Amino acid sequence: MEPIKVVTGAGPVGATIATQLADAGHRVRLLTRSGSGPEHPLIERLRVDVSQAAPLSSALDGADSVFHCIHGSKYAAKSWSEELPRAERRVLEAAAVVNAVVVFPESLYSYSSPETVMTEDSPRLATHGKRGIRTALLAARAASETRTVSMVASDFFGPSVRTAHAGDRMVPLILAGKRVQVMGSADIPHSFTYVPDLATAMIRAAETPQAWNAVLHAPTLPALTQRELAQAFAAAAGVPTLSIGAIPSWVVKSAGIVSPQMRELAEMLYQFQQPFVMDSTASQKILHLSPTPLNLAATATIRWWRNQS
Repeated sequence: MEPIKVVTGAGPVGATIATQLADAGHRVRLLTRSGSGPEHPLIERLRVDVSQAAPLSSALDGADSVFHCIHGSKYAAKSWSEELPRAERRVLEAAAVVNAVVVFPESLYSYSSPETVMTEDSPRLATHGKRGIRTALLAARAASETRTVSMVASDFFGPSVRTAHAGDRMVPLILAGKRVQVMGSADIPHSFTYVPDLATAMIRAAETPQAWNAVLHAPTLPALTQRELAQAFAAAAGVPTLSIGAIPSWVVKSAGIVSPQMRELAEMLYQFQQPFVMDSTASQKILHLSPTPLNLAATATIRWWRNQS
């Protein structure tokens, strides 16, 4: 029988990967604690806690690739440190038994010189907080005997992306004719990754031995300012370009004194206070992929949001 593709997590990345695989005719086993995820004749949805070894091992039976896309229960360093290393360790151990490659979506958090253009060869030595946790996860993958690929992406946008700077903090406001308030500055270049491009790259990497045991960059368009991205959404929606303001950094930091959630956001403000740019040229050559043109990506994003109402 054809090997099974296993996806852990049904967030924007996991759900998109599962759907792309199933649409291409692959059998998919989607693992979540709730049994949720997209409905498709080729997607088998199972209730599995991937941090538990026994049910995970059973769920990976017959798999040749695993796409590990779970999030921490909270956007907080404490939750990440308690949950993510154990889950990744379990997945790597179970995948080794069936000789499957494990592909991870990864962020730019670990990059220790984000003030320069970040490439696949840039140093990833960040310490402290959420950034240090991502560095440690990458190191654990590199030390594992299991074949892995870490596919780095910048801030997400696209269908299914809700909680994001270019998700519910931007798109529904544009559609409702309301003022958009962005983090940091509206006019500093910042890379944004279209989630379907990330999913396609992860699938291609699992099929490409040259990509194994490496950190690659998902195909990502040249950096845009947040204003330019908002304008692209407005153009795709056929609505007037609205006023775009910025939330001063001091406001976020002050709010973090009393709000744990804002404190976690304040840790990442550096990404919006200076150019935050990734380059995916080298990975695109390895994977023979390119990013979706902005007008097409923006149109698909607007279509998805309008279908949610």
